[in-house]
Amino acid sequence: MFRQLRRLPTTAASAFVVALGLAGSLLTPAATAQAADPAYKVLVFSKTAGFRHDSIPAGTQAIRDLGAANNFTVTATEDSNAFTTANLAGFKAVVFLSTTGDVLNATQQSAFQSYVDGGGGYLGIHAAADTEYDWPQYEQIAGAWFKSHPAIQQATLRTEDRANPATAHLGQTWNRTDEWYNYRTNPRNNVKVLQNLDEGSYSGGEMSGDHPITWCHPQGNGRSFYTGLGHTQESYADPAFRTLLLGGIRYAAGWAKADCRAETGYTTLYNGSTTGWSQAGPGSFTNTDATLTSTGGMGLYWYQAKQYAAYSLKLDWRMPGDDNSGVFVGFPSSTDPNSAINQGYEIQIDATDTADRTTGSVYGFKSADIAARDAALNPPGAWNTYEIRVEGERLQVFLNGAKINDFTNTDPVRSLQQGYIGIQNHGTGDDVSFRNVRIKELGGTTPPTSSTYEGESFTSQQGVQAADHAPASGGRTLGYIENGDWAGYSQASLTGAKTFTAKVSSAGAGGTVQVRSGSATGPVIGSVAVANTGGWETFATVSTPLTGTPTGPVFLTFTGGAGSLFDIDTFTIGR
Repeated sequence: MFRQLRRLPTTAASAFVVALGLAGSLLTPAATAQAADPAYKVLVFSKTAGFRHDSIPAGTQAIRDLGAANNFTVTATEDSNAFTTANLAGFKAVVFLSTTGDVLNATQQSAFQSYVDGGGGYLGIHAAADTEYDWPQYEQIAGAWFKSHPAIQQATLRTEDRANPATAHLGQTWNRTDEWYNYRTNPRNNVKVLQNLDEGSYSGGEMSGDHPITWCHPQGNGRSFYTGLGHTQESYADPAFRTLLLGGIRYAAGWAKADCRAETGYTTLYNGSTTGWSQAGPGSFTNTDATLTSTGGMGLYWYQAKQYAAYSLKLDWRMPGDDNSGVFVGFPSSTDPNSAINQGYEIQIDATDTADRTTGSVYGFKSADIAARDAALNPPGAWNTYEIRVEGERLQVFLNGAKINDFTNTDPVRSLQQGYIGIQNHGTGDDVSFRNVRIKELGGTTPPTSSTYEGESFTSQQGVQAADHAPASGGRTLGYIENGDWAGYSQASLTGAKTFTAKVSSAGAGGTVQVRSGSATGPVIGSVAVANTGGWETFATVSTPLTGTPTGPVFLTFTGGAGSLFDIDTFTIGR
């Protein structure tokens, strides 16, 4: 059984089939009411001191319509006197709807800055970027200032973030007609880009091929969202654009949760292509519209192309109801999904279960901060984003940008310092989907000066077994060692290794331990003789320097005379 203390899967397991398929088509569901949102107020501000867009009335009415269907009321104004501390306090979000020019005085600017930094929300639409050029802080709030635009024309937008509530309904690309802004600076290093323009799909793009057009970011204790879309009147009748606006409003108001921290330097592991991935165990994942969805199980879909040490792993996930899955890290290469259970760690996805077995927990080891988790979690049916950050033996979990767990491994059988990552298909009826799996390897992290492992914690072997000895660490040793036997430890990294030390006992012939890198036939990087210690319960310490620059896992091979040679209680890799 893959897991205890969970709902049991069906016994029938389907054969592994990942049905490759990409659908870049646009999905345009209606902007339906969000029952979880309490009633709130939104201020729509559309004052212009420069060019005035004739789409402002249509935009105002569209936001009113969204409010009527989604439990918020709209106050529309072009009066800058609305920007006082007392008045702004009554609104969860303020929408700058194609404002232009200098529309706030210094006192009003200060009140608005304090409002957003203190926990309020800003949403800028289109010409909101053509506003307040004499106020540097506004550029930070909006993300970038307008520079220029070509003629209105059709272009292709690429959806970078399909978990954000504003863009989760969209396909990977979206063809639409609008007035496409160029910006004075590229905001990417300071915001989370949700959509970018394909500059090859239209004329007049001036941002060197990286052209963000919709983005979000935390702003102090508040939230900021901007989209360059919305020039034309027709835009506001488009259900897909209305849904984008609704998601932006709900994010700015604080109801819809999203990881809007700036994100650069990540490498895609999955965004439609399953190259490098492999199924271990029963069940499978379907692959449609750059989305993996679990079927059957219990199995594990793991990225076998590379193992990782220090990294930030991000992925988007969604469960439709009380479902069950998880993300595994730090496990050895294996076709057996139980290796991830026994030697790695699972960051759980589960709407219900005990605290150490529900969403955000390190399964069976540490509960999430439940209050922080609940504050950051979107409900079933909505997308969420995990960041799983591994540095040394420390594992941190962020949910939609908020830190919810901080765990340190102390189990010698497991190690987070190297290993693989994977996602679980838990069983029939436990339907969880994943999108946009990406990873960023972290520099500047070095292994600890030494790491100690139990001899009996081998992950592969020939001939050897665990042996019970009361004086040993944990009451057991690696035992029954004979000439030609070996033991492998995929959790034990040789990166930076300089010495090998072992606690041993022998009432037999003694012999030699060879330390090998990568496999049982890998290069010998050190060897040490083990003499008869006077009994199986009598322990001594032996050590040897290690040569070269090994990076693989530890393998120990054994030579000597006939019969049992020696036992190994623990061994330590020194760096």
